[in-house]
Amino acid sequence: AALPALALGAGLLVAAWRWLWGAARPRRGGSMRGKTVIITGANSGLGRAAAAELLRMRARVIMGCRDRARAELAAREIRAEVGERADDAGELVVRELDLASLRSVRAFCHRVLQEESRLDVLINNAGIFQCPYMKTEDGFEMQFGVNHLGHFLLTNLLLGLLKNSAPSRIVVVSSKLYKYGEINFEDLNSEISYDKSFCYSRSKLANILFARELARRLEGTGVTVNSLHPGIVRTNLGRHVNIPLLAKPLFNLVSWAFFKTPLEGAQTSIYLASSPDVEGVSGKYFGDCKEEELLPKAMDDLVARKLWDISEVMVGLLK
Repeated sequence: AALPALALGAGLLVAAWRWLWGAARPRRGGSMRGKTVIITGANSGLGRAAAAELLRMRARVIMGCRDRARAELAAREIRAEVGERADDAGELVVRELDLASLRSVRAFCHRVLQEESRLDVLINNAGIFQCPYMKTEDGFEMQFGVNHLGHFLLTNLLLGLLKNSAPSRIVVVSSKLYKYGEINFEDLNSEISYDKSFCYSRSKLANILFARELARRLEGTGVTVNSLHPGIVRTNLGRHVNIPLLAKPLFNLVSWAFFKTPLEGAQTSIYLASSPDVEGVSGKYFGDCKEEELLPKAMDDLVARKLWDISEVMVGLLK
């Protein structure tokens, strides 16, 4: 009985603090009018919150989402929430994108390159978390395939447009859980063994290494790339995590009290996408809109280059 009471007390204190000081507000960089932003996984959670805020800043926001019906519903809700006059608002566009399918990624990019004259910001936000062992359409372990390889191909196919639109930005959503991952080149596809927690952490470490190597390759182009961790956020990312029925009320209370809202969690993505504070900054890792230090394994340039080379082959950019 003591533990629930303690959690309740702490939750009430946090709720009181939030009521007194208010939720974290976006660290906006001013108007995004005339700028085009792509956000993957923008129909819920962090991506949805970022899409709404960037729309408020008058950007043209392309929502790249796997489920078109859910994305269209989210877009209607976002437009209603933003509530700006038609002549003063940004634009919200829904495009189908399934990161578990290289075919879908290529089709999405082909359409973007056909229809868009510029791309100012790419936010690689979508992800899957601690799912049971399953494979993508192309036979990749799902977490590594979606979180890393899908975004790797997406970014590479859009690099030309980003360079032509420079100065432009790439934002990669990672996680502090990268600390528990390792890049095992002998079993990248988890054919030998699979641990859903380890594989998620590995995919998030891969995100950071990818951003680091990409920043090196983009030096002098006017395109910057930075990675971030959003913190612990109340989203549907944890839908594959099984919580005992009796523990759910306590978990819900704790998550309400201590986890960030999607809007709070999206602040660093919004900051890196729009703020003049990070103009020209590249190859860094951020949390709570501030640069943070990485563990040595996330700064290993040899591993980053090897991962890049292997990823190119896995997604078919190189034979």
